[in-house]
Amino acid sequence: MIRNVIGSVLALAGATAAVWSPFRDWYDGRHGRDYRVQDLFNGISGTDGPLVSSILLPLAFAALITLLGVLLRSRLLVALSGLIVLGFTLLWMVRQGQAAGSLTVGGDGPGLGMGAALAAGGGVLLLVAAVVMSGRRRAEAHEEEVHAPPQEDWGPYGPDATGPVPYRGNSSYRRGSDDDGHGRDGPPTLPAPPRQDER
Repeated sequence: MIRNVIGSVLALAGATAAVWSPFRDWYDGRHGRDYRVQDLFNGISGTDGPLVSSILLPLAFAALITLLGVLLRSRLLVALSGLIVLGFTLLWMVRQGQAAGSLTVGGDGPGLGMGAALAAGGGVLLLVAAVVMSGRRRAEAHEEEVHAPPQEDWGPYGPDATGPVPYRGNSSYRRGSDDDGHGRDGPPTLPAPPRQDER
């Protein structure tokens, strides 16, 4: 339970950092929202695209998967969101390095900005959250094992839906006698009265 809470907090923090990163500088003062998604596959260009088709799109999709993974306590979904964030961030770094000739970190000249660092850190944080979380199946299995009701002995013929208590195989039935103790043929009978023509 505690691991799921800690993992959920880390996952939400990582998703927040990933979604916030496009609104910060990624390289040479250019915000991540100014990079189009197609630029990651066709090469970085100086053309700014709309926000909905910027690099924010895959990062927001990863954040949505993170939220779903936290609600379902799914380590797989949280790890998948981390891989999406890191994958697109690394792909952007490769394309930016090809466009600029080299990548530098910090310094007075062109270099990676805070936005790229937030995206990369958010992806790593999501993977850490997936490792920390204990998941749903293990916790539910333990809870079911602890709170499982005791097994009822219904006898060889299954549960009696009309009876007040489970049938537990009364010894009198096993001996072939009924509840009155008269045997399996019932109580003894009196001789039949003589017929009128026999009098």
